[in-house]
Parts: sequence; structure tokens; C-alpha cells
Amino acid sequence: MDRNEMKGVLEGLLFAAGEEGLSKKALAEIVETDAETTELTLKELEYDYEHDHRGIRLMYAKDVVFLSTKPQHAPYYKKMIATPQASKLSQAALETLAIIAYQQPITRVEIEELRGVKSERAVHTLVVRSMIEEVGRKEGIGRPILYGTTTDFLTYFGLTSLEELPPLPENPSEDIESEADLFFDKFKEEANGAYQTDDEEFSEY
Repeated sequence: MDRNEMKGVLEGLLFAAGEEGLSKKALAEIVETDAETTELTLKELEYDYEHDHRGIRLMYAKDVVFLSTKPQHAPYYKKMIATPQASKLSQAALETLAIIAYQQPITRVEIEELRGVKSERAVHTLVVRSMIEEVGRKEGIGRPILYGTTTDFLTYFGLTSLEELPPLPENPSEDIESEADLFFDKFKEEANGAYQTDDEEFSEY
């Protein structure tokens, strides 16, 4: 694999890893190369991103590498969030939000185990919309991010505290869909205009 191809592979891996990123060691193992070559390729990728015509950059947290947007482009992201289309939450995002509201703090992997589908896009949407935020790291391998709801979440649904969420069934056999159904029923009126059906996204995310 030549250097340019390796840069493309690393870029794709980091994009797929999302906000959890990948360690340099993991990247080296996946592309089957040594640590020095991986480090050099990341440096070249980082240099490519420094140009003004690129919209992303590399971020590091100890040995973990992430893709991130550039801070100088923040005004455009704010405008995107403010558009009518961006103001709508998809069915997948609302279901993910319901899970987080009841199960917080919770990791993305745990959300996906409950939903049975990938939830990275939905989680990202909720973070961008300030509905959820990182509230810590879970102990264990990789120390995955723990998510919880924000003050904006309470404001959006007209709540003063999480205690105002509808109570869950006492039957422990109830699955997470019951939680989501309760959430949607309770806030159906508030969510009108902010809810859209997106079967394709729901099936994939």
C-alpha cells in the first residue's frame, strides 16, 4: 500500500470511528504497518488538512486520534443548525434521545445494543443540537464516552427536571421501545414541527 492510499484508508477509518476515534496502535494494526509509518502518514494527513480548502482537521487525546471540524468554520455550522430543515429531529434521533434520557449516563455502544442498529449519526445530531453532551468516561477498555441530556433538552421539551419524564413500567421485561413510546406520547405536542419520519435513517441508524 503506497502512502497516498494509506492516507485515504486512515481518513476513512477515523471517519467511521466518529467521536470515539482510534488509537495510533489500533490504526497501525488495522492497516498492518509499523508505528513509525502510521505516525508519519498521520503527520502528512494533518498537513493536508491545514490548507484552507479543507474542512476537517486531526485531533489528539493522548494516543487516540479523531477527525474534527475546524473552529474557524463554526459560524457556518451555527447557520446550518438554525435552518428549518436542521431544526427537525428525525425518528432515529428522537428514539436515541429517549434512550439517553432514561438510561443516562450511557455510551454509544450501549445505545446501539438497545436499539439494535447503528446510532453514531443520531448521537452526532443530538450533540450538535446540544440535546446531549459528554458527561464522563466509562471505566474499562477504551474508556468510551458517556452521554447525558443537557439543559437545552429540558427547555426543548418544556421540562424543569428529569423527574418530569413519564415513569417507566415496573415490569423489568419491558424493552426499550416501551420507553421510547412513553417519551413520544408524553411530548408529542411539543415535538410537533420538530419530528419527521425518516424510514431510511431509522433502519440504518
